[in-house]
Amino acid sequence: MGRKFFVGGNWKCNGTGEEVKKIVNTLNQGEVPSEDVVEVVVSPPYVFLPLVKSLLRSDFNVAAQNCWVRKGGAFTGEISAEMLVNLNIPWVILGHSERRQLLGESNEFIGDKVAYALAQGLKVIACVGETLEQRESGSTMDVVAAQTKAIADKIKDWTNVVIAYEPVWAIGTGKVATPAQAQEVHADLRKWLQTNVSAEVAVSTRIIYGGSVTGASCKELAAQPDVDGFLVGGASLKPEFIDIIKSATVKSSA
Repeated sequence: MGRKFFVGGNWKCNGTGEEVKKIVNTLNQGEVPSEDVVEVVVSPPYVFLPLVKSLLRSDFNVAAQNCWVRKGGAFTGEISAEMLVNLNIPWVILGHSERRQLLGESNEFIGDKVAYALAQGLKVIACVGETLEQRESGSTMDVVAAQTKAIADKIKDWTNVVIAYEPVWAIGTGKVATPAQAQEVHADLRKWLQTNVSAEVAVSTRIIYGGSVTGASCKELAAQPDVDGFLVGGASLKPEFIDIIKSATVKSSA
């Protein structure tokens, strides 16, 4: 198939210096498949990025959880893409539902962010996903397509983009989309890319799943043909993150 399995760990707004060192220590000791089987990226809060980067094993990469939509300047509290590049942070998460919902980031704003980050040389984990109300009203694909279109309208090159499908109703709730539900949306997203971007982008772009992924749920999800990995929240702070990384072997042995 050619799409390398991708596992991201979003630590969100968690951790102290000591806790972060313990998490990194656990990751560094974990036995995981090689880099040619799985790509692993962890995303600590901004203040711990240099610490994590300095201590983390060399086969794992680091991501920021957000960045500003344009060049730095008089934007108090923001972090620019250029600053992340300066720190040699290769990845950034953009469009997470917590930022869409709690901070009012629109589809268009996120599309601009993705385009600017890519232009500065960052790789982007771009998040899309519907709320429970939207799913129950049957508008899941309309919502996800609109979120993806806002990105597609602003970028030409998808090489450094990973799409994370995260149903909002499954984030931090303990509810997980069934493997069939995840596969359905991932397949529809891939079809959307084929129709609206290109067949090549549809085949090569990794679409990962996020939403209460655990060591218990990951293998069955990983076996779905259009699920190319995971963006993990709470479980990425625990030793079971290693088990989730290991689920990549489901794909490589298939």
